Amino acid sequence: MSHSARRTHVNNVCFVHLPHALARKYPNAGKELAWQYIFPSKKMSIDPRSGQVGRHHIHERSIQSAVKNAIRKAGVHKHASCHTFRHSFATHLLESGYDIRTVQELLGHANVNTTMIYTHVLNKGGMAVLSPVDR
Repeated sequence: MSHSARRTHVNNVCFVHLPHALARKYPNAGKELAWQYIFPSKKMSIDPRSGQVGRHHIHERSIQSAVKNAIRKAGVHKHASCHTFRHSFATHLLESGYDIRTVQELLGHANVNTTMIYTHVLNKGGMAVLSPVDR
């Protein structure tokens, strides 16, 4: 493939790399919207096994750096990071009355004790329990 032909192909690509077993089982899955990355890399790459041109996801350090820059530009002086979003997500779920096991599953914690860390900010005691009648 010539350099100019490769460039045209690369610019029109809508393909993401999948783990080998998935790519073999579902050969067109990498082209389906459901498999596309929310934060795709700007750079294209060539899969060494298939020779297909595609994208990977953006590297986590790039997102962390962008979040740190946004926090700095916004003038936020408290410590904040990508993990702050995760902590806020868990806290808001618990404040909204979701049970601890659901939050545990959503966060991917193997042990519920890890999830229990998020309950310290609620500080509601028995008031956190809502009756279905109150809703």
